[in-house]
Amino acid sequence: MTPWGRSGTIACGALMVASAVLLRAQAGSAPVPPLQSIDFVRDIQPIFKQHCFECHGPSKSQGRLRLYSPGFILKGGVSGPAITPGKSDESLLIHRVLGLGGDDRMPKDAEPLPASTIALLRAWIDRGAPMPVEATATANSDAPLQEHWAYDRPTRPELPAVRTTGWERNAIDRFILARLEHEQLSPSPEAARATLLRRVTLDLTGLPPTPEELDRFLADTSSDAYERVVDRLLASPRYGERWARPWLDLARYADTNGHEKDNRREIWKYRDWVIDALNRDLPFDQFTIEQIAGDMLPNATLDQKIASGFHRNAMTNEEGGVDPDESMYEVLVDRTNTTATVWLGTTLACAQCHNHKYDPFTQKDYFRLLAFFANSEYESRTFAGDGTRYTEARLDLGTPEDEKTRQRLQADVNRLDQEIRTVTPAVRDAQEQWEASTRAARDIWTPVAPRDVRATNGVVLKPLADGSVMASGANPALTSYVVTADTTVQRITGLRLEALPDPSLPRGGPGRDAYGHFRVTGIRVEIGPAKGSVAPASRRPVQFKTIKVDDSAYAFEPVDLLGRDAGPPPPSAVEGREYRKAGSWAINAMRETERAARQAVLVAQAPFGFPEGTRITLRIDHLDGTIGQGMGRFRLSVTTAENPLAGADLPARLRPVLDLPVAQRSRDQANDLAAFFRATTPLLNSARDALAAARKAVADLQIPSTLVMKEKASFERPSYELRVRGSFTARGARVYAGTPAALHPMRDDQPVNRLGLARWLVDDRNPLVGRVAVNRLWEQLFGRGLVDTSEDFGSQGSPPTHRDLLDWLATEFVAKAWSQKALLRLIVTSSTYRQSSVVTPRLAERDPYNRLLARGARFRMEAEMVRDVALAASGLLSPKMHGPSVFPVQPPGIWNQPYSSDKWTTSVGDDRYRRSLYSFWRRTSPYPSFMTFDATSREYCTVRRVRTNTPLQALTLLNDPASFEAARAVGARMMAAGGDERSRAAFGIKLVLSRDAKPAELD
Repeated sequence: MTPWGRSGTIACGALMVASAVLLRAQAGSAPVPPLQSIDFVRDIQPIFKQHCFECHGPSKSQGRLRLYSPGFILKGGVSGPAITPGKSDESLLIHRVLGLGGDDRMPKDAEPLPASTIALLRAWIDRGAPMPVEATATANSDAPLQEHWAYDRPTRPELPAVRTTGWERNAIDRFILARLEHEQLSPSPEAARATLLRRVTLDLTGLPPTPEELDRFLADTSSDAYERVVDRLLASPRYGERWARPWLDLARYADTNGHEKDNRREIWKYRDWVIDALNRDLPFDQFTIEQIAGDMLPNATLDQKIASGFHRNAMTNEEGGVDPDESMYEVLVDRTNTTATVWLGTTLACAQCHNHKYDPFTQKDYFRLLAFFANSEYESRTFAGDGTRYTEARLDLGTPEDEKTRQRLQADVNRLDQEIRTVTPAVRDAQEQWEASTRAARDIWTPVAPRDVRATNGVVLKPLADGSVMASGANPALTSYVVTADTTVQRITGLRLEALPDPSLPRGGPGRDAYGHFRVTGIRVEIGPAKGSVAPASRRPVQFKTIKVDDSAYAFEPVDLLGRDAGPPPPSAVEGREYRKAGSWAINAMRETERAARQAVLVAQAPFGFPEGTRITLRIDHLDGTIGQGMGRFRLSVTTAENPLAGADLPARLRPVLDLPVAQRSRDQANDLAAFFRATTPLLNSARDALAAARKAVADLQIPSTLVMKEKASFERPSYELRVRGSFTARGARVYAGTPAALHPMRDDQPVNRLGLARWLVDDRNPLVGRVAVNRLWEQLFGRGLVDTSEDFGSQGSPPTHRDLLDWLATEFVAKAWSQKALLRLIVTSSTYRQSSVVTPRLAERDPYNRLLARGARFRMEAEMVRDVALAASGLLSPKMHGPSVFPVQPPGIWNQPYSSDKWTTSVGDDRYRRSLYSFWRRTSPYPSFMTFDATSREYCTVRRVRTNTPLQALTLLNDPASFEAARAVGARMMAAGGDERSRAAFGIKLVLSRDAKPAELD
């Protein structure tokens, strides 16, 4: 049986010859290292792990082929040996990755392997497929492959020898040049001076050079002119703003909590701390420690406590009905995953549910790491009608004088609040009178018996003996009820529409959906004489001046239910199409305690009625399109009372309590009823007004606060119960805080808490943290990291293109006392960085993604930089730093959402043109132009943003109001520059592109 199936020996022989030619045609031109330099662990094993383990790894062996141990690699699978040492043309492995013989190309359902990777596999097989001797002693050995390169501590490599002289400026260039010479390539010439200035200014400050800075640099012919520019940029306060941007993606910084309500949070002080820490070049090890455990440092400063807000950036779920402890568990998961991603560059998150399939981390490792974060202080509370939430530590940041003022005002608040809460004899007597009058107010209503009922879309309405109407039959998404009733009551001042519970309704009603909810989108009332014609022409609408509902699931203006045009239901309701109107009266009947009747009271503009009797036509619309949310049972009543709203303020949930004798009320019922009375009685008006004024005075102080970590006062080792398959409800064995067993152990002098974890992360024995950190810096400057998958240094990540350079930079970072500025200076002053980015045809063919770095980087600016460059060129950009987030101009309607009435109010003055870093970041609705240019929502830690090229980006720059403002301002600067049209155009091009205009551009 051949690898190609039952095709016959002649066909196989012909195919072998053809495939040998094809093998060389497809892979022969790709650059590969010389045979003697191929290392199985470094070069071949990562290919198997990244591309093959999904189907042929430790947990799965399709076709009985396993590629996770040398013995199994030699043994092969059901089709025979996967490799023939010394003969790549005859090796099934090579045939399958090329898709020869009619079988599926491997890896299946994935991108084909690059030609260079296939060439590397062929070269290894042609050499004899050497693997570590101790692991290949027997062909049946199932010993695992040697440990992945990233888990070996980096050692400082020797600088490689090169033939070319005079190009290198520092050690970085030596590594790059050695690789280029091996690939028989040469570096590109240095970029033009104007290009170089723009490149390094954008990279180090995120802003373009000014025309004046460009002119000075071009006029400076000294040998160190460029280096002095670099030093100036590193010293600029704009440096911290530019480099805070990618860190805030890692920190998942935002100004809101995320999830359903996505309420605001105040944590901008953390953002400002990051900017300042970067500007003062806080060493990366200390930068790490303060963010992971700044609150736990001995005699922690205010700044160190603020820094601990790194892990308070996680989302907070305040959705109604959420389990606060489960919500906290999700936060702990986020903190664990983020820590592993940011400092270890691993996909440890995979081990939340099971042992990692590809990297040496177990589920126990995962929960041991999570336990470090499980000892933070938090409190969970359930708020009536406002969901459940948990709270962690908050730090007030006022001055001592602010704090004294706040304490004085807060004492007033506490005193007045206690005064209102105190039940005096006068208050008790007033409540008894109020309860009696509220019960008596029910007697002002007279039910009206329906004479005719009908509904649309198959709903059946049936009048009952008590004057109510029951709905049955179809339960469509769109329906309207129309009820006609006669009454002899004169001078009607108000109508009451009651939604009544009933045992026949789902969960007792009062609505018809599965939970007893209903949603009313409109109420219309028309009247006519009770005798004579009942045609629409003889009816007239009743005008109402107000409407009061006693319960609503969502914030809305009840008046939105009124003011509809009279007439039959719109065709959309009859035909079943969605018919939405602004505002709707919806109730949430999830809890059994909420089976009480609901009511809406409508107060007429003027008394109405006919001497011979009045015919009332009531129409109730359910046209929101929400499936089956019609009223289940309802009743119409009228009143002639001077004040139809008497007693209408009482919430529906308290009406049954009012009917209970005082002795039969539970403590909670009595307290709730008393609290409502005290909040509404005129007897306490002055105290309530004073309390409101005192609370406003506290709020007006506007003392900033920020979210911080705070450890429980516990001397026990932090622990947590492992969750089976990662599920919160499936509790397993308790594990105690500890670091992954595959990595270096904690030192004996390190405490087993968050502070110890922080110090463990930046321990010089950590094989990952230095590599991961420098790789991210490299990625920001060159568009891609030395490890392409900067979020994943594990076996499924991309292998480094320049392993020795990565290790050299990692060790150099530590040697330079973890100074980010020193490392960035080293990189941007290298000849590698200063190359022209012009792509020659040869480079486009050999290295289209510039992984070999034979030219300078060229890639699109990030979203925030696009806006900042436009503001800078226009002259609008405000230099103001720090402070609360601002609201630049954005298109209207972006923040319209059902769970929040929060509005985007555009900032005025300079705040309108603050740097993008300071823009308010709402997780469920980020700034739209940022999202168009590939920004993240910051719901979770993001290491690298995708880069796209879409028509929507061009449309944004053409139509976004912020782009219009910048364009107008650039035009104004051009006009103000004076001169003729060509000189003004030349000035505009210099503003925007940071170089002199070309004649063709001016034409």
